[in-house]
Amino acid sequence: MDRGRALSDRFARIRAQSLALAEGLSAEDCQLQSMPDASPVKWHLAHSTWFFETFVLSAVDAAYQPVDSAYRELFNSYYVGIGARAPRAERGLMSRPSLDQVIAYRNTVDARLLAALTEGRLDAEMLDRIELGLHHEQQHQELILTDLKHHLSRNPLHPVYRNEAVVATEVPLQWIGFAADVHAIGHAGDDFAFDNERPRHRVFAEAFALVSRLVSNAEYQAFIDDGGYARPELWLSDGWDAVQAGGWQAPLYWFDDGSYYTLAGRQPRAAVAPVCHVSYYEADAYARWAEARLPTEAEWEIAAQAADRAAFAQMTGERWQWTHSAYLPYPGFQPATGAVGEYNGKFMINQMVLRGGSCATPQGHLRTSYRNFFPPATRWQFSGIRLARSV
Repeated sequence: MDRGRALSDRFARIRAQSLALAEGLSAEDCQLQSMPDASPVKWHLAHSTWFFETFVLSAVDAAYQPVDSAYRELFNSYYVGIGARAPRAERGLMSRPSLDQVIAYRNTVDARLLAALTEGRLDAEMLDRIELGLHHEQQHQELILTDLKHHLSRNPLHPVYRNEAVVATEVPLQWIGFAADVHAIGHAGDDFAFDNERPRHRVFAEAFALVSRLVSNAEYQAFIDDGGYARPELWLSDGWDAVQAGGWQAPLYWFDDGSYYTLAGRQPRAAVAPVCHVSYYEADAYARWAEARLPTEAEWEIAAQAADRAAFAQMTGERWQWTHSAYLPYPGFQPATGAVGEYNGKFMINQMVLRGGSCATPQGHLRTSYRNFFPPATRWQFSGIRLARSV
C-alpha cells in the first residue's frame, strides 16, 4: 500500500473518531467554554479542520477557495504567521457558525483532502504535513475530553458524558534504583514524533530511584489531612500564591464527602486510584511532604526505556506525570520553517514537562519520548504524581 492510500485510511478513521467523541452531546454542550484555557468542543472540531485547510489544501493550490474566508481568523489558534486570531477566551461566544455548519465544514475539507490524496497531487512535504495534522487532531481529541470535563463540572447537575465505570486495583509500591550513567533520550527512528522530541541526545544522570507506581488518592488524602494545603514550608513561593488565590484545598473536582467529578458524573473516590488533576505546584508540595522529589524528564525517560520496565506500573496511559524539568529545546532542536514551525518551539518558556500520557491520551501517542507541557498552575489536565529520590 502506498503512503497516500495508507494516509487516506488513517485520515478517515481519525477524523471519524473526533466526531464520535461528540456523539450524544447537544449543540449547547459543544458551545460551552468554562474558562479561557478550555475550548468548546465545536471549536476543537473546527480548528482541527482549519489545520488541514490552511497547511495542506491552501499550500498546494495558490488559487484554492476556502470553504469560508472568515474561518481563517475564527479558527486560528496561535499561528501568528497566518494572521489574525479570535481571542482564545472568547471562543465560547462563537454561536456562529453553528455546530451543523462546523460539521459541514469538516465534511467539505475531508472530501477535498481525500481527493487530493487519491489523485496523487500531494508531494512528500504535504504528506508529512498531513501526518502532523493527524497527530495534531489526536491531541485535540484528548483536549475535547479534558476541556469537556471542565465544562460539565461547572454544572450543579454533574452530568454524565459517558457512563463507563473505571475499576481501580491496588498496585504494590517499591523504589527502583538507577546508577549514575550516561543515557540517550529523545525519539529514535524514522517514525513520527513531534519536533520537540528530537534530536536524540546524551544526558548524564546522577544515581536516582523512581517509585514503581503513581501516588494514590488515599496517599494524597493523607497529605491533605496533615495540613498540606496550610503549610507554606511545603510550597514554592508561586505555588503558595496559587493556593491562596485559588482557595485550593484538594485536587480539582474533589468534594468533601469523598466523591469527585468524573466523565461518568459524580462518583465515590477510589482510594487506590492514582490521584488526578493536580498542578505542578501540588505535585511538588506533595513530594516535599513525602520526603522525595519529582523526577526530571530525563530520569523519567531513562526508567521508561529501561530493560526492566515491567517493574514500573502506570507508566503510560494512566496520568500525565509532572517532572521537575522546565520545557526547553533539546540540544540541536530546530523548528520547521514557516508558520507551521510555531507548533511547539515558541512555547519553550514558563512551562513544565509532563510525561507518560493519560487515560484520555490516544494510544498512538503513548511513546516514551512524548513531551507534554503546561504552566505549573494547570489542574484541568489528567495529571498525577510519580516520586523520585536522589541516591
